[in-house]
Amino acid sequence: MRNFDLTPLYRATVGFDQIADLMDRVISQDVSQPSYPPYNIEKTAEDAWRISLAVAGFSTEDIAIEQRENALVVSARKAETEEEKGKTYLHRGIATRAFERRFTLAEHVRVTGASHENGMLHIDLKREVPEALKPRRIEIAGPNKVDTKVIESAPTTEV
Repeated sequence: MRNFDLTPLYRATVGFDQIADLMDRVISQDVSQPSYPPYNIEKTAEDAWRISLAVAGFSTEDIAIEQRENALVVSARKAETEEEKGKTYLHRGIATRAFERRFTLAEHVRVTGASHENGMLHIDLKREVPEALKPRRIEIAGPNKVDTKVIESAPTTEV
């Protein structure tokens, strides 16, 4: 595997730290990505997305969703009940092992809701750009609208 040094990128750019960090994170990640639980990411509107995770065997109380700055962390831990302790499985194909799945969110993307039904966890996301950061139209003054002030000069005396 190739190693890339992004140090020149940090020295030559200002304000692009997040992009460089993202590239560095993607390049340095191991080839063996965790594949449990499987998930989908779908675009539901221009500025809205939905992450769906297959969490069969977990109840709503077993799952935790947390948003920390620009990261979404979904974790689950199933406590073994007294009823399950006495069971002997011949085949156990439904994985209920603990997991933690992290998603990196863009700026101003917030979780708007979550639902758990039929073994699927749905997390709705939306980009909410603050008013101060939205583009605004600047009015251009025409020649008749320009406020011109004439500064009168003091009378000069000739000798």
